[in-house]
Amino acid sequence: MSQQTPSRASGPLALVLLMLFALLPGAPAVAQQAQQPEQNATAQPSYGALADMLENDQARQRLIEQLRRLAADRQPEQEAAAAHSLPERIAAASQAVAEQVVREFDQAVGAIAALGSGPAADWEAVGAQVAQLAALVVATVVVFLLLRRLARLFYTRAGAWVLRGEHGTALLRRAVGAVLAALVDGVTILLAWVAGWALAAFALGTHGVVDTRLSLFLNAFLAIEALKLLVRVVFAARDDGLRLLPVSGEEAAYWNAWLAHLMSFVGYGALLVVPVVSADLSPALGRFVYVLVLALGFVYALSIILQNRVRVRERLEAVGQRAELGVTRVTAAMLARVWHLVAAGYLVALTFVLLTRPEEALPFMARATLQSLVSIGVGVLIGAVIGRAISRGIRIPEPTRLKFPLLEVRLNAFVPRGLQAIRLVILILVAALVLDAWHAFDLGAWLASDAGTAVVSSVISVLVILLLAAASWIAVASWIDYWLSPDTGTGQPSARQRTLLALFRNAVAVIIVTLAAMITLSELGINIGPLIAGAGVIGLAVGFGAQKLVQDIIGGVFIQLENAINTGDWIEAGGISGTAERLSIRSVGLRDLAGTFHIVPFSSVDTVSNYMRDFAYHVGEYGVAYREDTDEVITHLIAAFKDLVEDPEVGKEIIGDLEIAGVTAFADSSVNIRVRIKTTPGYQWKTGRAYNRLVKKHFDAAGIEIPFPHTTLYFGEDKEGKAPPAHLRLERGTSGDTASAPESASGGAPRAAEQAPPREEAGDGDT
Repeated sequence: MSQQTPSRASGPLALVLLMLFALLPGAPAVAQQAQQPEQNATAQPSYGALADMLENDQARQRLIEQLRRLAADRQPEQEAAAAHSLPERIAAASQAVAEQVVREFDQAVGAIAALGSGPAADWEAVGAQVAQLAALVVATVVVFLLLRRLARLFYTRAGAWVLRGEHGTALLRRAVGAVLAALVDGVTILLAWVAGWALAAFALGTHGVVDTRLSLFLNAFLAIEALKLLVRVVFAARDDGLRLLPVSGEEAAYWNAWLAHLMSFVGYGALLVVPVVSADLSPALGRFVYVLVLALGFVYALSIILQNRVRVRERLEAVGQRAELGVTRVTAAMLARVWHLVAAGYLVALTFVLLTRPEEALPFMARATLQSLVSIGVGVLIGAVIGRAISRGIRIPEPTRLKFPLLEVRLNAFVPRGLQAIRLVILILVAALVLDAWHAFDLGAWLASDAGTAVVSSVISVLVILLLAAASWIAVASWIDYWLSPDTGTGQPSARQRTLLALFRNAVAVIIVTLAAMITLSELGINIGPLIAGAGVIGLAVGFGAQKLVQDIIGGVFIQLENAINTGDWIEAGGISGTAERLSIRSVGLRDLAGTFHIVPFSSVDTVSNYMRDFAYHVGEYGVAYREDTDEVITHLIAAFKDLVEDPEVGKEIIGDLEIAGVTAFADSSVNIRVRIKTTPGYQWKTGRAYNRLVKKHFDAAGIEIPFPHTTLYFGEDKEGKAPPAHLRLERGTSGDTASAPESASGGAPRAAEQAPPREEAGDGDT
């Protein structure tokens, strides 16, 4: 490690020096001088006199008036104190602490100076007391170390079970192992404490009476080892499997040693040395020793924090980089920058409490620290479990996934957010418990107050409302998915079912969100009556100002009731043809052949043409030359239809036989014959293309002419019935191509003209 490991002898050495100082011979005169101001104080009335005063009506009335005058005199002072800002109150408290330290220092100097005027020290009694205390300390520590040596076997096995066990998750095994190790460690402390009491009562005491110094040590041993137990549980320097923090064994041993020395120095100094000095020498001197112990402990702890500022920051940054969740990364990065400030602030607050409340400092410190550590530890553990659950996601069984395809997706969309909200509530609760532990916030009184009850009730109600809303939405959406899935429900849903169920899902989502928002606002104490009235007024204004929107919605409602459009249909609406991809209560989205997406509001739709309702027809008009036999043409049309029916891809979409309407028109250059083929919806175009291909093949094979437009040139006649001459001249084109002769008057196919020399003219009457 980059930092030097602390000497294990520094804590015990300071402790021994403090104990020897506490066992100096007493000075009764000094103690009497220190208590003289208290004896000269005004005597308080006895309980009997107070009872007599309350029985007398006049005396009771005078007492009530006096108390009211005192309350009236004190009220301006309290209001003035409350009017001060937080920085002013902090400055005043700091000044009071400084003045107290200076005053106690002066009193301690006076008490030390008065020690020489006391009677001579009884060194034989002092030696006996030191020997008794040393024997008790050695015996208790030896018993405790032996018991911990026996418990070491359990710690080793528990750590191995956590690392290589197969039951439960690693996090759960680590938590169980840490709890069991704490219980075993607590039992060893209790057994060593009981052994110390037995030694003090039966071996060192007189007639079973334990000396005060011995009992002080035993009580201090129990309290300090209980605090050190928490440190050992968190760091577990020798057992990697039982360690709650993600640090190495060397790092854990480093922090465990520093904290153990600090707790031993401050704890034994406050619980053992200070009471002995106050009782045997002087209360003023005891308070000075108390302040001195706290000051040395503060400097000692602050030096540890400053020495390890960079190292801990690097460790936290590494933890943040390895974290999978974004919240963990951000938290680790922020904590890496300010951890030393947080630790120093905690140290300052702890020292301040110990100075301002010395009569119950150590119990308060132990209780506040224990409550803070337990609250933070439990919060971190629950947060880690929630973070692991968020990172893993929700997995549902395969049969359930087949029935409800999107259930797992929806659960993974709602459950992580719910767990994050729970983690936020736990964070707030942990912060409140920590503040309550240090009396910065009275959590119990706040919960008992009307405001606290209202806030807790509102938070629980809001969470329940959001939970019910999310559960309702998931249930309805999953039910719709069940009926829309072709593998469940009633099989392949129809287009109408898909459309109506999709609209129903959207409507349910709007209703659930609206109701949840309204009820949540009501639970938060917001009057939703004006909101509803305002929404009505706004709705009326929107109704007048957005008549087009109202027309869209009304038209959409009737179109849906008449089942005119379903998603996936090819329709024509508002002069636009395309596939209906999106259908809402206000408009329809169409995708045309070019891929362009059109939004057609229902108010602009006068007629809806649906090409995919029930069935469809391919209507074909086939023109042949006038010289062709129509009966033969119809025979080939029927043959082409038979080939079409045998097609494995198109034939299954044909419904019924070929419908032949016969000759429908004598066109300019063709005789038209109409046929009709009935198909399933949407396959009329594909069927028509396939049938046209087969008709062309049959006509080509039979030599049936499919005419194209013909042009006949008529040159007129003279009175004798002769045609006038038509002078034609063929010229070679600029590109070397030869011009083609015009079509013959007989209407036959054009023939390529023979190539002629340039500027050659035909004779008269040639065509």
